[in-house]
Amino acid sequence: MNTTAAQFPYPWQRCKIIHLVRHGQAMHNVEGDKNREALLSPHLFDAELSPLGLQQVGKLRKDVHASGLLDKIELVVTSPLYRTMQTAIGVFGSESHADGGNEDFSAISATNYPQIMAVELCRDRLGVRPCDMRRRVSECQALFPSIDFSMMDGEDDSLWNPDVREPEEEVAARMVLFMKWLWTRPEQEIVIVSHGIILQHILNVLGNDCHPAVRSALCKRFDNCELRSVVIVDKSLMGADSTL
Repeated sequence: MNTTAAQFPYPWQRCKIIHLVRHGQAMHNVEGDKNREALLSPHLFDAELSPLGLQQVGKLRKDVHASGLLDKIELVVTSPLYRTMQTAIGVFGSESHADGGNEDFSAISATNYPQIMAVELCRDRLGVRPCDMRRRVSECQALFPSIDFSMMDGEDDSLWNPDVREPEEEVAARMVLFMKWLWTRPEQEIVIVSHGIILQHILNVLGNDCHPAVRSALCKRFDNCELRSVVIVDKSLMGADSTL
C-alpha cells in the first residue's frame, strides 16, 4: 500500500465545509471589460449587479434550492459591498423570485433561513477604485434589513483610501485574519459571498500544503456567481496551519 497517497481521517469537530461564491456580474465588470480606466469613475461607486448579474443570481438560487444545499447552510458571510449583498440575499434569502432576473435582491426577509452577516475582512481589494468603496452602514441597513451588520467597523468607510491601492500582500494578510476569525465561529457549514481576488487569496491560504497541481486547479479564477465548495481541517493541534 502506498501510504503517501492515503487519505487520513480527522474528527468532524475539527472540520468545516466552506462554500465560496463570487458575486454576480456587476456594472464595474461590464464597464471595466470595455475600458480599465472606467474603474476609476465615481459613477461606479459601490457598483450594483448588472441585468446579467441578476439573472446569474436567479440561476444560482434555483441550483442551490434544487440541490438541497440551502438546508445544510448554517451561516452566510458576505462582503459589505452592494453587489455581494445583492448576491447573498438573492441566492440565500427566503423569498422565491419569478423568472426573468429583474429583481433587485435587496430588502428580502431571511426569516427561518441562514443568518447573513456582513464582515469587512472579506470585502474587495481596498482603495483608489470607487466601485470598491462601501456605503454608510445606516444606508446598507435600510437597503438590506435582513443582513446582520454588527461586525462592521463603523458607520463610514474608513478603510478605503482614494490615493493608495491595497497591496496584494496586505490582501493576503487580511485573508489570514479572516480565516482565523472564521474558525472561531461555531457553525460548521458556511457560505462566503465575496469577490474574485478575495476568494482566490482565501484558497491560497487554505491550500498551502496541497500538491501544486491541486492548488493550481483549486485557486483558478472565479467566474461571476460561481460556487466552489471545500472541506477545511483545523490542524493547529498537530502544529500545522488550518488547511484543506
